[in-house]
Amino acid sequence: MRRVVGGETVVGVWCHVWVTHHSSPRPFVEDLFVFADGHIECGGGMDLDGLRRRLADGRVRLRDPDLPAPSGPPERPRWSARYPEPLTDDGFVAEILDEVERLNGRPTSSDRCWDAIRRWQDDPTEANRRLVRDAYLAIPGHNRVYVLGDMDRQDIPLRQLATDPGEPVCGDGPIADEALYLQVKEYFDAGSRSEDAFRAKIALRHADDAAPTPAIVLHERGNVSGDVLDDAVLRNEFPSPITYRGQTYRTVLHAYWAQAVAAPTDHDRIRDTASVRDAQELGGSCPLRPDWSVRRVAVMTEILRAKFTQHPPMAEILLATGDAVLIYTGYSESPFWTDRGPREGRNWMGRLLELVRSELAAQPSS
Repeated sequence: MRRVVGGETVVGVWCHVWVTHHSSPRPFVEDLFVFADGHIECGGGMDLDGLRRRLADGRVRLRDPDLPAPSGPPERPRWSARYPEPLTDDGFVAEILDEVERLNGRPTSSDRCWDAIRRWQDDPTEANRRLVRDAYLAIPGHNRVYVLGDMDRQDIPLRQLATDPGEPVCGDGPIADEALYLQVKEYFDAGSRSEDAFRAKIALRHADDAAPTPAIVLHERGNVSGDVLDDAVLRNEFPSPITYRGQTYRTVLHAYWAQAVAAPTDHDRIRDTASVRDAQELGGSCPLRPDWSVRRVAVMTEILRAKFTQHPPMAEILLATGDAVLIYTGYSESPFWTDRGPREGRNWMGRLLELVRSELAAQPSS
């Protein structure tokens, strides 16, 4: 979910709520959107205070008011209960604040709780235990059972640790003391050991994964002369005579569209066109091979191999991109070949350039 503000994209999340309007007292389901800048949309824009007012007066509800109230959890000792606390208006607002933090890449209340836990593990003082308690209680109540990611114990270790010395856990559990806190510490220490072992195992399995290199964007350019050799040589429209299957073509796109058409006469007409755009438009106006959709990637790969093996200076420029992700943009070639953002484009040209780059790098040096 996203919206554009001042030319900038702002990401968001959504959920369902029940809304009542003055014109229709019967509540109905509506989407509520929360964006990274704190803006909220639900039948109109509002900020967090506006949402609080709508929750308070019933214009926005968190469940269908026409349904009977949910039955309570089964009777059992509160300290060992493994079900979430009821969703409240305050808890919902707190969760929205967490979502805004997450969308902006900042720590949520759960992240801050984990930071406090690790601090207490390293130095299990009473002051650090109280920091864990405060961080745990700052998590929206209905989300606390999920913070540890433990399907069996859920948040019970945190409830124990959040209980002050001499007090019963959750009012009806064992009395909190140093022995109980030591048990909790061993629970977290065991989890840390398991996590460290898992990370070490994954590091071995992923030993061939190099540090990430910033991506390189290959933008479409107009009026490329071919006089200067830079990243423009990686584009399909760059003038680079290619011999492929016994024929010579002015550019990659001349060769590609000549192979795409069904009739040999159309092939020759495309091969002989003076410009890239003429080759593309003539190719698009001719009947294509019936199996072109399944052949095109293999053919394009062969054409790229021909281009870079026949033009060593261009191969050097491709090799100079290292292991960077290559993002091939533009609107003159189809979304199948180009990157058009998160909702369109498959960037197959970028992938194939990376493949050919790898093949060039694997060739023995002379």
